[in-house]
Amino acid sequence: MTAPGAWLLVVDDEEPARRLLRDYLARRGYRVHEAASAVEALRAWDAHRPDLVLLDLGLPDLDGVDVIRRIRREATTPIIVLSARGEERDKVAGLEAGADDYVSKPFSIGELEARIHAVMRRLGGADTSPDGLLRLGPIELDPARRAVTVAGNPVHFSPREYELLKVLLSNQGRLVTRERLLRAVWGLEYTDAREYLHVYVGRLRRKLSEAGLGPLIEQMIATETGIGYRVAAPKPDVPADAPTAG
Repeated sequence: MTAPGAWLLVVDDEEPARRLLRDYLARRGYRVHEAASAVEALRAWDAHRPDLVLLDLGLPDLDGVDVIRRIRREATTPIIVLSARGEERDKVAGLEAGADDYVSKPFSIGELEARIHAVMRRLGGADTSPDGLLRLGPIELDPARRAVTVAGNPVHFSPREYELLKVLLSNQGRLVTRERLLRAVWGLEYTDAREYLHVYVGRLRRKLSEAGLGPLIEQMIATETGIGYRVAAPKPDVPADAPTAG
């Protein structure tokens, strides 16, 4: 399910935060379960199997990262972490445990809703055509032919650049850590070679920009400082009635 009407599990030990999320998301057409602890969250997840989990890391009984690991042992249910923890290591720990995205408090709920749409759209395969093509705006990648076009015009990439772009486009709407990208494209022995990633992402952006995307490519392949990269279509307008949570 990729549209309003989906079941969301909101996990936060602060009742005002849960109420704000519940009320806003209900107005947008979502159905919401709530949990105030890790034990309640896992019980609700087992009972209801929600379409997506919004998870605060600072829970009173278990660390939220443990909740992520527990869910990931059994399912690929999308998980978006909502946390006041600002340290990069906390964000990386959540993402490496299997979270699909990380939103720091305070945040705009309109922006959160856009993240929800992006994660669920990616997992639902909405950006992949029946013949396996990966698309992001005018960018189209054909895995069968190992070919990339922008607005129908071919763009040449080296084998490594192509593999990096393929991994990024396969994770649209998801914050992908540098370590995960390095493992996927270069292998386990390169997980500390962050300079490789910096150089190759720069090459991707330059070639796609020159192919007609211009400065828009910086938004489509966005850097999350100290963590990794997020690939997404240009941001939609945030609804006027969207409050700020945190």
